[in-house]
Amino acid sequence: MTEESPIGPRDHIVVRELVKRFGQTEVLRGISMTVQRGETAVVIGGSGAGKTTLLRILIGLEKPTSGQVFVDGQDIVPLGELQMNQVRKKFGMVFQYSALLDSLTVMDNVAFPLREHTKMKPKQVQEKVILALEMLGLKADDAKKYPSELSGGMRKRVGLARALMLEPQILIYDEPTSGLDPHTSRMVDDLIEETRERFGVTSVVISHDMTSTFRIAHRAVLLVDGQVVASGTPDELADPVLNERSHAFIVASGIAWDRISRPPPADAAGSRSDEVASVRGG
Repeated sequence: MTEESPIGPRDHIVVRELVKRFGQTEVLRGISMTVQRGETAVVIGGSGAGKTTLLRILIGLEKPTSGQVFVDGQDIVPLGELQMNQVRKKFGMVFQYSALLDSLTVMDNVAFPLREHTKMKPKQVQEKVILALEMLGLKADDAKKYPSELSGGMRKRVGLARALMLEPQILIYDEPTSGLDPHTSRMVDDLIEETRERFGVTSVVISHDMTSTFRIAHRAVLLVDGQVVASGTPDELADPVLNERSHAFIVASGIAWDRISRPPPADAAGSRSDEVASVRGG
């Protein structure tokens, strides 16, 4: 930490006055937000709100026009590509449609990061993949299947297992419930929460699913036209006294937010269990 960047010990990601322009078009307009360690933060907003651009900046695929992005107290905006590659190892990405390679088995899909970025022996890779799949509710035999043989929920679990292979501190989910039926969507919500608790990760979810937001978010950020118009717990965003604009957005979604179960408080320590240590080879 420095005097110029006083980031709190629980602050995992801090975004300050982020601006992004493409030509004359200003996509992000002075965004500021904080995500604390071990919590789930959900960024919501309609199409064109700037969610995808914000995601790309968080993982270093885009540089902002101005502003700062601190990860573990380090401003990643000035970093070059080599330094940024080290920072990216702290992130795991769960893509909207899982982004599995159809020509590879589940085993090969999940093992891909280990084979590309580590020197683990084949047997170690296989053991780590199987253990991760089982921890996420899949069976060892599922490792032999191809993505086309899996249900939507199973594909999400496989994509998550792959994202966890390099032991990230932060998981980024891009529209994780998009295109799923309500039952499977709620299963994915449960999976996000279970993963946060079990692996002690910080979760950032990009979503338009308001039901999911109330079920998993410790903190929600509403983007409209590239600006943060509300930030707080989902219940705070639903309170018309605190923020009329976010209340109207939630009402328009048509959900009965007062009847949706809320997640338990985030574990500030972000500690991992002995079971997780076995996945990490510890």
